[in-house]
Amino acid sequence: MDRAPVSAPYDALLLLSFGGPEGPDDVIPFLENVTRGRGIPRERLAAVGAHYHLFGGVSPINEQNRTLLAAIRADFAEYGLDLPVYWGNRNWAPHVTDTFREMAAEGRRRVLTLATSAYASYSGCRQYREDLAGALAALEDEGVEPPRVDKLRHYFNHPGFLDTVTDGVVAAIERLPSGVRDGAHLAFCTHSIPDASADTSGPPPGHGPGGAYVAQHLDAARTVAEAVDLATGATHPWRLVYQSRSGAPSTPWLEPDVNDHIAALRESGAPAVVMVPIGFVSDHMEVRYDLDTEAMDTAEKLGLPAVRSATVGADPRFVAAIRDLVLERAAAERGETPRRAALGRLGPGHDLCPVGCCPGRAPRPAAAGADSPYA
Repeated sequence: MDRAPVSAPYDALLLLSFGGPEGPDDVIPFLENVTRGRGIPRERLAAVGAHYHLFGGVSPINEQNRTLLAAIRADFAEYGLDLPVYWGNRNWAPHVTDTFREMAAEGRRRVLTLATSAYASYSGCRQYREDLAGALAALEDEGVEPPRVDKLRHYFNHPGFLDTVTDGVVAAIERLPSGVRDGAHLAFCTHSIPDASADTSGPPPGHGPGGAYVAQHLDAARTVAEAVDLATGATHPWRLVYQSRSGAPSTPWLEPDVNDHIAALRESGAPAVVMVPIGFVSDHMEVRYDLDTEAMDTAEKLGLPAVRSATVGADPRFVAAIRDLVLERAAAERGETPRRAALGRLGPGHDLCPVGCCPGRAPRPAAAGADSPYA
């Protein structure tokens, strides 16, 4: 009889996500949470809020997280992994501070965190770690001993992530008219961030143009593109493009924008485009609006055939990858040398974010790293 997988020393997994409004009255308060301290004018919040109101004021992200949560729990149960799974958000209920209160009340002392962001950057990693530290500090202020918290490594190149993305692209190509499939271009889409934030993403001293954020996306895109070409028997030109810019026009952000790229493809005579949301785990608002609504409208107006491939969501291969990453980290914490699955050229990332990794505009305490005050 096979021995059940071991998650020790961890006694809980936290699914940590961004959060989103679940009704029209939630939209502006949610956006105020997201932008707190940044001095964003209310009229700008209202403009962004209009995107949510196109979908009834409901972001799809919370329901998608409920689906992923249920899938992780079912997978753990099927494989005999006795590890309770909790869910907390940075910007909306269930807030991570409330989730930590629940964990503490149930006696959880060693927590492993899965963030729904696969890449290194301030907004995709360090800011999650800062919010973890803020939640732990809140427990201390209440006289509650906080648990020790770690975070899973970046999983942008785990086979369970990239193989699922690849199959989604192949399926998307099949939805194009037959005459344009072989020549379709791939536009790998991810969230734009300020150039300065990209340049300092990842651990020092390896900072440079684009930093780890761009390097990781390029490696993931290249890996998927090569696999797609092999599966389809055709060569599909590809490029990494960006979306969802929200900063001041005077601040340089990563380019090209997906809409500008679509226009350039049409001008160059490309027969079709597949938008691949490789920077996103699920079909949340940046996918549903910025790609499915805005970018698709751009392609339609220009007469360029376009489709969008699926995100990994709660695909069983991605859920299995989460289990693999949990067991990998647990084994490493026990002093073992686990197999670390990774595709592409960069190899598996670090378990512990080093000092100076993905710095923000102002220093703030961050949990789950070498500089954590909660080690």
